[in-house]
Amino acid sequence: MAKAAINKVVLAYSGGLDTSVILKWLEDEYDCEVVTFTADIGQGEELEPARAKAEKYGVKEIYIEDLQEEFVRDFVFPMFRANTIYEGEYLLGTAIARPLISKRLVEIAAETGADAVSHGATGKGNDQVRFELGAYALNPDIRVIAPWREWDLNSRESLLAYAEAAGIAIEMKQGQKSPYSMDANMLHISYEGGELEDPWFEANDDMWMRTVSPEKAPDKPVYLELGFDNGDIVSIDGEPLSPAQVLTRLNQEGGAHGVGRLDMVENRYVGMKSRGCYETPGGTIMQKAHRGIESITLDREVAHLKDELMPKYAHLIYNGYWWSPERKMLQQMIDASQVTVNGTVRVKLFKGAVSVVGRKSETNSLFDEAIVTFEDDRGAYDQKDAEGFIKLNALRMRIAGKK
Repeated sequence: MAKAAINKVVLAYSGGLDTSVILKWLEDEYDCEVVTFTADIGQGEELEPARAKAEKYGVKEIYIEDLQEEFVRDFVFPMFRANTIYEGEYLLGTAIARPLISKRLVEIAAETGADAVSHGATGKGNDQVRFELGAYALNPDIRVIAPWREWDLNSRESLLAYAEAAGIAIEMKQGQKSPYSMDANMLHISYEGGELEDPWFEANDDMWMRTVSPEKAPDKPVYLELGFDNGDIVSIDGEPLSPAQVLTRLNQEGGAHGVGRLDMVENRYVGMKSRGCYETPGGTIMQKAHRGIESITLDREVAHLKDELMPKYAHLIYNGYWWSPERKMLQQMIDASQVTVNGTVRVKLFKGAVSVVGRKSETNSLFDEAIVTFEDDRGAYDQKDAEGFIKLNALRMRIAGKK
């Protein structure tokens, strides 16, 4: 039986089994036209097969877009200006991709006159929240259809049966399909499910796709010089690069040296704990290098305030509030702090580790060698001043101690 009042819906479409079933299900259940949208955000897969499948299933309006530069420039870089880490470890590779996809879903809906948007996120995860919060923030009147919360295809067997009945190709590639639920983009790859659902189980080394094992990484380190302008990396070893080119190069260098693996149990926004493994080679280098350049260019209190605000900022991104007024407000503060974050950082990559081994800024360094030196500072700093400073700061503790 057809459901009410949907004429056209824009579907976030990968071309895989799940979204192909969703495409057919939307047509059957809502008696509507489906527009497909497939985003290239650096997941490393050929996307033209998605076009061929959409055409095969009768889709008339097909959007396949290369969003890699926009993704890194407008989402990844702003997030890294804040040194963002969720729960002390996670660099938010999946979460930061969702607001861009939501943005394009809503924009395509407006371009095509669609009533609704749809996604393939399940009712157990964070992505349903991220997609839908973004869509509603950008178009308060948009309809969102989340099939996994509506249909009764709640097992792999029922999904396959529906696909077979609908004439949807089921590709069986024995020995090639990953046993894990994976999400990939230019910033990272995530792995969940399968054997990883046991938090005691150590992930197999052959699971990782972007990084060599640190034990098998080269025995000789590599050094990179990263040029920063207003908090963003704009060059590597003196070569100017676009945002996507920067991340691509850092992924290659980091992956070759085993940098960026993470195995953690995190707290999902919907309330459950989830074990995930992540590969973020380029992002790991970026985060370390950014803190390195900030260490000599940011005022102490500005740097400490940023560190205090960062967990809140990370929670907003993780939970899907990229388009919220509070995230935008924090972003303005963060970006204002980056005006002086200019210079060069030298990093060393070796056996899974990234270390900052040099940092300089010709115009914005607050590091004064004349003051910090252990040699004769020629009157730049009067050490006697420290006595009064210490006594004033000790006053309240001395008073309490006497009681």
